[in-house]
Amino acid sequence: MLIEVLIAIIAGIFAGSITGLIPGIHINLVASLVMANITYFVGLPIIALACFISALSITHIFMDFIPSIFLGAPDDDTILAVLPGHKLLKSGEGIKAIKLMLQGAASAFVVFIICIPIYILFLPSIQNFISNAIPYMLIWVSVFIIFRDRNPFISLAVFSLSGILGFISFNTPVHEPLLPLLTGLFGTSGIITSLSGSKNIPNQKELPKTNLMPKSKYIFSIIPASIFGAICSFLPGIGSSHIAVLSSEVVKQNRKQFLFLTGLSSSLAMLLSFVAAYSIGKTRTGSAAFIKEVLVNISSLDLILIIASSIISAFVAYYLCLKISKKYSVIIPKMNYTYLGIFVISILLILNLILTNYIGIVILSTSTALGIWAIKSGSKRINLMGSLILPTILYYLI
Repeated sequence: MLIEVLIAIIAGIFAGSITGLIPGIHINLVASLVMANITYFVGLPIIALACFISALSITHIFMDFIPSIFLGAPDDDTILAVLPGHKLLKSGEGIKAIKLMLQGAASAFVVFIICIPIYILFLPSIQNFISNAIPYMLIWVSVFIIFRDRNPFISLAVFSLSGILGFISFNTPVHEPLLPLLTGLFGTSGIITSLSGSKNIPNQKELPKTNLMPKSKYIFSIIPASIFGAICSFLPGIGSSHIAVLSSEVVKQNRKQFLFLTGLSSSLAMLLSFVAAYSIGKTRTGSAAFIKEVLVNISSLDLILIIASSIISAFVAYYLCLKISKKYSVIIPKMNYTYLGIFVISILLILNLILTNYIGIVILSTSTALGIWAIKSGSKRINLMGSLILPTILYYLI
């Protein structure tokens, strides 16, 4: 069995590297394709498939930092990293932005190990309270995010419209509604907007040999993210971006700290969702949901193997991402940014044409327009997460 698990981890790292580097590809899409073709995996140990999904998910998170910074095409977990990351990119420090996010994602494993016994011991006893409190906690987080903005009325409109669009998307005959929805809100809209202002990317500097931040800054970033990450990891619709924002309200973060915090939150949210699936049988991420569906009842040995596959894939993905980002830093400045943006948008459009139907293209067009309006209006893009949060609130309340 261990040989099959090891092969599954290697395959997950390979698949996660590809999906992470291609803008607009969501982890849930790949996991759902695996589940749709699960008959091809008959004969393999079920735990091997679960380890494949966990390795794919962690690797995807690490690799997704590259298109988020260099192409301005973030996943829903890295939307807030685009602005500070792009500023570092424009000053020739794109590799530094990647390294900060990677260090954050790697640091999440330390927090994760500490949280495991807490989750296992205490989460089952408060499960009923959590289930009843979920919609109200989501409302509180949403209200907090909306009214901390400079123009809360615009933010409320962005949140509401994206929520309505999300609700409609989930109730249309589209196989993968998240693909056109999130691609438009956070991918094509950002690229189209950036095309009007950015023409070329400057040459990128080598990574400095000194520490990117003082150790005290790392600690001050980790503590609030750990607390909010542990609390929010079982809330559906709440992403790592929300954890980063809530944490930055407790301890003010500079640009470098915020990138570190975003990386930490992205990785921690995924890892804790695996433990939540084991301890209370509830899943917050698509990856944890697929693992739960495959294993049905997750044993202690299953959890150990899933954690081990996550650690192995993170170790490999960390160094692989650094090497690839250095290649990007040499190639990207030589390319015309306008042509590059058009090329990325073309890839996203083709993927949506292949994996969805004409309704998916309508969703993509609408979500792109809404995303552009959100950017132009000055609203923080995290308000576009209403596309996931509002349908979730309605699901629990209605």
